[in-house]
Amino acid sequence: QLYLVESGGGSVQTGGSLILSCEASGRTANTWCMSWFRQVPGKEREGIASLYTGGGRTYLTDSVKGRFTISHDNDKNTLSLDLSDLKPEDTGSYFCAADGRWCGYAEYKPESSHFEFWGKGTQVNVSS
Repeated sequence: QLYLVESGGGSVQTGGSLILSCEASGRTANTWCMSWFRQVPGKEREGIASLYTGGGRTYLTDSVKGRFTISHDNDKNTLSLDLSDLKPEDTGSYFCAADGRWCGYAEYKPESSHFEFWGKGTQVNVSS
């Protein structure tokens, strides 16, 4: 079992920055594919960033490339998502998720159905 708790959401204006964190507990000695998903009302969760804690390529969806950075601190068992140059379309609930399968390859794209463990989310609001 892996338990995930997100933090760091908030309200900012266009162009602002936030840092989201996802603290993991439980089976943290294992390696995991960890991802950030974003959801807005009426739409499915969209995988926007992923990495494998054992190493390999990271994934960023096109709309956040150059603005968001995903990273993982193995000592703190914490996944982070640095959000910069925020836009109103970045508004949504951000969820951290984990799955035990390898995802550090170039063609990987996160799908919500692949993930076993989820946090409860943190809200990001970007006003124009």
